[in-house]
Amino acid sequence: MARNDWSRLDESDVRVRPGKGSRPRSKRRPEHADAVTAMVIGKDRGRWTCAIDADPARVVTAMRARELGRTPVVVGDRVGIVGDVSGKPDTLARIVRVDDRTSSLLRTADDTDPYERLVVANAERLLIVTALADPPPRTGFIDRCLVACYAGGVEPVLCLTKADLASPDELLSGYAGLDVPAIVTRFDEEPEGLADMLKDRVTALVGHSGVGKSTLVNRLVPDAELATGVVSAVGKGRHTSVAAVALPLPDGGWVIDTPGVRSFGLAHVTADDIVDAFEEFAEAAEECPSGCGHLGAPEDPDCALDDVVTEGKASPERLASLRRLLASRGGHDVTRPTES
Repeated sequence: MARNDWSRLDESDVRVRPGKGSRPRSKRRPEHADAVTAMVIGKDRGRWTCAIDADPARVVTAMRARELGRTPVVVGDRVGIVGDVSGKPDTLARIVRVDDRTSSLLRTADDTDPYERLVVANAERLLIVTALADPPPRTGFIDRCLVACYAGGVEPVLCLTKADLASPDELLSGYAGLDVPAIVTRFDEEPEGLADMLKDRVTALVGHSGVGKSTLVNRLVPDAELATGVVSAVGKGRHTSVAAVALPLPDGGWVIDTPGVRSFGLAHVTADDIVDAFEEFAEAAEECPSGCGHLGAPEDPDCALDDVVTEGKASPERLASLRRLLASRGGHDVTRPTES
């Protein structure tokens, strides 16, 4: 057809570009009623590894749907997935929903960093792995992990490794007032009672590099290296210790191995967050003056928590332990014999 032969055109040849305001945008989003529930067990470079119905035999790779925006998706999250959930090679599903979290383990880079990092979601317990020697225990780090547990709704458990090199008695006595469960292990013996404690639960592990966390994971999950390789298959050879990964326990449940951390910032935690985790002191804290840090004299001479001990509703050791955690959260120097 000649370029200007308008006589041979009809309505099918008309192309009209709609104006910007001619198509109203809808705020409705698809409901994804057909989405299947899964547990996030790994993440690497914009791809998430998910276990359908938390079944380690049904693993798929997924991307985050555009409608989720900047919603964080971390290991332990329960999510809704649509698309190809067969798990076959080169298939990709979409995460379209992140369910409400039952717990959140948060930390910041340091106490001045305003940016919160969600480490693990929906963990029932946090296993705080600490060596009794080589390297020596750092009680300040333990205290900060306990604070993060109380603030995030996670049950803390102390796991003291390398008991063949040093006695755990002194360290355990320092936490007697908190009633924190403790497991003591050594390299030449199986960790007694640990498998039963973790069975059918989601447990995260945290600790400094060199404290024996990897050794512990390999004992709990005999094929941990193989399982980690499957979870991190999208990483194209990246070292797996740089990101959290969930591993299935042989008798049921999951352990979430987190990378070794150098610091545990608590900029997101307030003093009231910690006190609320101690039922015997929570009500009395409401009677404290505004801005009270609950540290007692001389910092907070009018703190009402002292009255709880005076009335016999709590032990002095319990209050001392609480205030040690508060001091650690506030960046105060808390010197303990085991830190030397």
